[in-house]
Amino acid sequence: MIIRKMIWPRTFSDFASMVFILTIVPLIYWFELWIVLPALYKYNTIPYLCHFILGNFIMLNIVGNFTYTVLCDTSINRTIVPVSTANSKDGWRLCTTCEILAPPRSWHCSTCKTCILKRDHHCIFTGCCVGYFNHRYFIMFLLYLFIATVYAFCYNNFFIWSRIHFEFPMSIIKIIFPLAIFVFGFDGSIEQFYLLLYIVSVIGMLFTGILCIYHFQLVFNGCVADESNKNKRTYDLGWRQNIKEVLGERWYLTWLVPYIKSQLPHDGITWDTKSQWKMNNAKSK
Repeated sequence: MIIRKMIWPRTFSDFASMVFILTIVPLIYWFELWIVLPALYKYNTIPYLCHFILGNFIMLNIVGNFTYTVLCDTSINRTIVPVSTANSKDGWRLCTTCEILAPPRSWHCSTCKTCILKRDHHCIFTGCCVGYFNHRYFIMFLLYLFIATVYAFCYNNFFIWSRIHFEFPMSIIKIIFPLAIFVFGFDGSIEQFYLLLYIVSVIGMLFTGILCIYHFQLVFNGCVADESNKNKRTYDLGWRQNIKEVLGERWYLTWLVPYIKSQLPHDGITWDTKSQWKMNNAKSK
């Protein structure tokens, strides 16, 4: 893996979003495993140990995939572009900002200030673009965030509703509008802080769930966000091959941990189109 030269976010919005993620994820992790879990299961029992191990497994994947997404350089600068084979009919074009020939499926990012290979989008929560070489890690980061929030939601319901004492209408206001907690203040007990974390996890579950549906649909269709907006299915090679294009040849193992090597089928520059793929499959048969 080639590490990006500029790791820290370039804009205030990216910086604020990344700080939020780096703050809230460890905070929720602490809340779930050191507050909620001991309240539901006795220490060192089998259910406690199983949930503790599973919680750490999920956290390992969140941290690992987030780190790889941020560190991995997926810009056009990481590889040598074969200019002699460049053809505008194949999707090559001149990027006037970078002053280089950009290969097919690459777009310039004004925030990252470079062209990104197979650029999907610029993620404010990681402060970088999601492209060919870090797409796998972003997808897994998103998936495990959703799993973590769903997992937390299920057990937080048992924990929260048994401890929170409602005072109508103030408690209802604080549940519906989380920021009202800072307006009206805490009620003097730690339970109010737990309620805030519970609300954040619920919002995170809904948000990551929507993002998972959107991005996994793109993966299955063999396209990135920009191609989806233009209704392009040029590189749709079938759902199995489309998954390999993102997760690599060992796609069935990449969900375990981000440290498993899975070779991508391309170099980020040359691509098989839908018509070429069907033709090659027909010849092989």
